[in-house]
Amino acid sequence: MVPLSRRKFLGGVGLAALSGCAGRSAGGTTTPTSTATAAEATDGDGSGSTTDPAVPTADSRLPLSMSPKALRDAARSGGPPKDGIPSIDSPEFVAPDAIDFLNPGDPVFGVVEGESVKAYPQKILAQHEIVNDELDGTPVAVTYCPLTGTVQGFLRGETTFGVSGRLINNNLVMYDRDTETWWPQILATSIPGPWNENPEIASLREFRLIWTTWARWQRQHPDTTVLSTDTGYTKNYGRDPYGGYNPRVGYYDNDNLLFPALRNDDRYPRKTVVMGARAPEGAVAFRKESLREAKLMDGELGGESVLAVYDPRYDTGYVYRNPERQEYDHGEDGVVGPDGTTHAFDALPLSRIHTFDAMWFAWAGYYPETNVYA
Repeated sequence: MVPLSRRKFLGGVGLAALSGCAGRSAGGTTTPTSTATAAEATDGDGSGSTTDPAVPTADSRLPLSMSPKALRDAARSGGPPKDGIPSIDSPEFVAPDAIDFLNPGDPVFGVVEGESVKAYPQKILAQHEIVNDELDGTPVAVTYCPLTGTVQGFLRGETTFGVSGRLINNNLVMYDRDTETWWPQILATSIPGPWNENPEIASLREFRLIWTTWARWQRQHPDTTVLSTDTGYTKNYGRDPYGGYNPRVGYYDNDNLLFPALRNDDRYPRKTVVMGARAPEGAVAFRKESLREAKLMDGELGGESVLAVYDPRYDTGYVYRNPERQEYDHGEDGVVGPDGTTHAFDALPLSRIHTFDAMWFAWAGYYPETNVYA
């Protein structure tokens, strides 16, 4: 397949609108009301320290299968220039009864943090990729890459994140507006970029966003607020320019990529969805369809036993460290532990590792040594 620019998919919007001429400045920053010093929403390992007061980073660096320089050399233009896909820097939220563009099966990315209960519709994120927001007073960045099917949340401290206009492994490369450092989204780790060639190589502090459907999220959280289409830009948020998920059409319904993958791993079709988890010592992935069927799956990350748990409330999964290989049973209302106690699917008495949905080609390209279970 001849690689296609993302302009082909986003052409109906036009570069003028992508650059933000219809409202807010695409490259401007916002002034946060508070600076993050901790994140209760951060999963598992690698959270806590801040090496740059403007960009909170993790205690331990996540793994890279290539040098930072080699990753930069692998970057290529995705079509639109820097900030050509404009981040949402002043998001507005509305009640569910004000939403008329979401169908029950449409994907949303949900999060609960303190008093904040929010849903970010995939249809909006597909055209902006980054929302610089706050959760319970903590400045955060909600990020989504449609080409790799990955949604991830990061603490942003005193800065905001923007879309660099570059892709690595078809994956969004963000930049922070304080240091101009590049941050490939899946890797969550800084690499040199043309605007900052000597950054401190560190990993961001992450928090979990739940990829689920509008119906499932609203059922569990009727008090949720929803990212509004009042973004300051003139766009048709009733459609995803890349296709659609329910049913799958367009980019999401074939094995073609817009740009070359870092590596080709044919163990699964390229866009098979996996639940991936990584820590400084390695990476592991569970095929989502298999986890949905099995409910519980054992695996190994960096030589340590881990347990993957399916959550039927949201159709998602979590990965926990399970060094003692304790036996758990999956029930209708939760997971039953060795002592007979029932725990919520997302709250086992084990250390949880940050886990997220990803297309197989993207995960395998960045983590070729990953263990994978199906």
